[in-house]
Amino acid sequence: MIRLLRSKDVDEVMRIWLESTLKAHPFISEEYWLENYKMVKDTYIPLSKTYVLEDNSRIRGFISIIDELFIGALFVEILHQGEGIGRRLIEFSQKRHKELDLTVYKENERAVSFYKRMGFKIKNEQINEDSEKAEFRMYWEMENKQEIKADPGLVYMNIERKI
Repeated sequence: MIRLLRSKDVDEVMRIWLESTLKAHPFISEEYWLENYKMVKDTYIPLSKTYVLEDNSRIRGFISIIDELFIGALFVEILHQGEGIGRRLIEFSQKRHKELDLTVYKENERAVSFYKRMGFKIKNEQINEDSEKAEFRMYWEMENKQEIKADPGLVYMNIERKI
C-alpha cells in the first residue's frame, strides 16, 4: 500500500534514507551525508509531500516530491531493492503528475539507468554545489496530458510541520 507519510514514520524513513544513501553514493564521504541528515529530516521532508510504500505494516521505501514537480528523494530499504518498490513509487507519482523533475549523481549509474527505464530523459549535466560532484538533471512528461484525477481512496495525512 502507498500512503502519505505520517509523523510517526519519520525516523523509519530517515533510517532508510541514510542506509540507502550511503550504499548508493560510495563516491561521496559518509561524513557529508551525516552532516546533511538533520537538514533532510527537519527541512526537506517537511517541505515535501512524501509517500511511503508499506508491506506487512513495514515501510519499504519512500518518494518525496517538492512543489508537485521535483522528486527530492526516492529510496528503498536495502534488503528490498530490486523488488519493484522504486518502480511502484515512480509509477504512483507519474499517475498524479503531468511532469516530474529530479537530479541524480552521474556516478550513480544504477539510478540513472532506472530513471531512464521509467521514461525520464536527461535535460543537462551540472555540478552539485554542495558535493561538487557531477549530476544529471532529468525530467519526465506525461505523453498524453489528460486531466489527472485524485485517487479518492488515498488518505491525505501529511507530516505535521514544526513552525
